Amino acid sequence: MNGKFRIKDSDKCIHCRICRENCSFLSKYGLDIGDTAELKELAYHCFLCGTCTQVCPMGIDGRAAVLEMRRERVEENQGKCPEKGYAMVLAEKRNYIYRNKRRLSGRSILFPGCNFPSFYPKTTRKLISMLEEKDDMGVLFDCCGKPVAELGLKRDEAEITRRINDNLREAGAQEAVMLCPNCYEFLKDKLEVNVISIYEKLSRLGMGGRLEGSGALFLPCPDRERKQWVKWLSPFLRNMPETVHGVQCCGLGGCAGGREPELARGMTDRVADQGHGTVFTYCASCAGNLTRGGCRGVTHLLPEILGCDEKPDIGKSMVNRMLTKFW
Repeated sequence: MNGKFRIKDSDKCIHCRICRENCSFLSKYGLDIGDTAELKELAYHCFLCGTCTQVCPMGIDGRAAVLEMRRERVEENQGKCPEKGYAMVLAEKRNYIYRNKRRLSGRSILFPGCNFPSFYPKTTRKLISMLEEKDDMGVLFDCCGKPVAELGLKRDEAEITRRINDNLREAGAQEAVMLCPNCYEFLKDKLEVNVISIYEKLSRLGMGGRLEGSGALFLPCPDRERKQWVKWLSPFLRNMPETVHGVQCCGLGGCAGGREPELARGMTDRVADQGHGTVFTYCASCAGNLTRGGCRGVTHLLPEILGCDEKPDIGKSMVNRMLTKFW
């Protein structure tokens, strides 16, 4: 279905099995998005990639439906995550332990998110320096809250959003610039300030080069249907790369990889098996996970646009993230 109108009501499912045919999780368990009782029990096995939403002829928003199932299970468990295995994620991100507000000032604030500085620390430093010099921009290192929200922890989600808004308000910010399409999609309707992508900002400032190389473009989950970030990237690409097809997610979506490691690995394997010499993306999470999964030539577009020779640092990503607390 073209996607402008969505419903959460899984009872409208006609069991045509199109979602099952396009989703490795649903296929594994022989389910459709309308099999709500079974799906609720397996809600934390879903990658929340939205593939089922995109293909549903009835317009059912399967991603939203499964997320609501997670929230219901949290409420049934007295507000706590009902599944084990997420303690480290929550310890880090519920009240982000690497938050850094030292450079938080000014009208326009760069919001790097968690994973871009982890995998691309040199590019992050260069970008901050360029934006400080060109536009007197500030920086807020924080987690957007999406990983916590996707565990169904609605109250924690609201608290994280409140905290980010408070920090931006205190800084007098009018604009938040996102490096990550996940951060953008999650925060664009939650923040009190205008939310834009880094590529919009670079275009306005006349910064960044144009890429000559060829390859295939791996689209991150939140941008697959609208391809809004692809439009914002187009001024920096002399030739639009072909799109990687037949892979529903990089394997990190929905914090489901721990529950379904074989499915997650299968996603990275399918990208590798397509044999692209270069796999471009504009999501650091995708770049890092595809590289960890054995895909060769994975290249984030932002370092290339900024003239940085930097590949995803999968060996020291957590150390890099910790260090941002002291930048």
